[in-house]
Amino acid sequence: MKALAEQLSDIDGVEIFGRVVGVRGLMVEVAGPLYAMSVGSRLTIEGGNGPVPCEVVGFSGKLALAMPFAPLEGVRRGCRALVSQGAMSVRPSEAWLGRVVNALGEPIDGKGPLKFGPSPYPFRNAPPAAHSRMRVGSPLDLGVRVLNTFLTVCRGQRMGIFAGSGVGKSVLLSMLARNVAADVSVIGLIGERGREVQEFLQDDLGEEGLARSVVVVSTSDEPALMRRQAAYLTMSIAEYFRDEGKDVLAMMDSVTRFAMAQREIGLSAGEPPTAKGYTPTVFTELPRLLERAGPGAEGQGTISGIFTVLVDGDDHNEPVADAVRGILDGHIVMQRSIAERGRYPAVNVLRSVSRTMPRAADPNYLAVIKRAREVMATYADMEELIRLGAYRPGTSAEVDEAINLNKPLEAFLSQRKDEATSLAEGYKMLEAVVGRG
Repeated sequence: MKALAEQLSDIDGVEIFGRVVGVRGLMVEVAGPLYAMSVGSRLTIEGGNGPVPCEVVGFSGKLALAMPFAPLEGVRRGCRALVSQGAMSVRPSEAWLGRVVNALGEPIDGKGPLKFGPSPYPFRNAPPAAHSRMRVGSPLDLGVRVLNTFLTVCRGQRMGIFAGSGVGKSVLLSMLARNVAADVSVIGLIGERGREVQEFLQDDLGEEGLARSVVVVSTSDEPALMRRQAAYLTMSIAEYFRDEGKDVLAMMDSVTRFAMAQREIGLSAGEPPTAKGYTPTVFTELPRLLERAGPGAEGQGTISGIFTVLVDGDDHNEPVADAVRGILDGHIVMQRSIAERGRYPAVNVLRSVSRTMPRAADPNYLAVIKRAREVMATYADMEELIRLGAYRPGTSAEVDEAINLNKPLEAFLSQRKDEATSLAEGYKMLEAVVGRG
């Protein structure tokens, strides 16, 4: 009865509409009852090729400015723009596990209609209040030994994967989705290449990984509003499972494409460009999105977040990367030079940080982790001299040891995408390589 009452309350009692008076690029100008519209309101334009859903993103004089969720072909001056009174929301349920949906929560996997849950979850939900949130929980087994040992993640922690294109972010995400010791994975593919979606679902994620996941897809050819909406939907679905008391792993590839979509929307609405053309709302929306991940209130589950950041030209200090790094609880840096020499995942341990370390790691192995980092740092400092043959063996005992341990450590850090290593196994393997000093 509660679900029925909530759905009845969403039904519009009166039909309110405006008229299209102009189209500029992707921006639609609508005249009509502005009192019934607000930023974020949903409009449906009755175009010649069928209805075109839109969202109000701003106002100019007596006109509402709207952007479409679909192509504008067929929209002309004078078309009706119906105003939806209900808030934009989605009704996830347990039956969504194993399904692939678009940015509006509609199934795109050919498996039939979705079963909706009783309660609506707004696309643009507010993060839980800071004073009511629990602290991060116990260490989360990610199944990837370089992350488990050197960058241990706790339940409810948010981490960023920073890398250029083609360095292996998507493969690392698929390893996490298959191997993580979480109840549910919610994966948002934002601005993904259409060709790679089926490859990710079938080859990387696989049937076992998909069975306990919900995948949200918005490809690069879709309008900016759809790409932004896919990020919001990913977090809304994760919040539903969190409220059900589950430990959720929310993964998003990538936050940069969300920021680019928001930049397109902001520039079309007339916002001034700032750093690298990004508009001020980009840096307002990023924390509002990312803060939705994390531990819930008492009695709820957690959302552990893994967000990829596509660094422009391998510049890890570009505006979006800089902003995201300051919001999240740690960063995983993937380096092109490591990938080029054939070591995957191409994680640079020395440049990566988990802000819950060392508290999150097994205290019995802290000395082992510290020793391994020292060995890697020593080798990194002398690497150029070693490769050039300018270092003479026997000059420094520490450097000699780093040279001897370099290949075993590289083998430890390397992992096949179909291989899984637990937290306990990772610690033991690392101790076998470097000892306790």
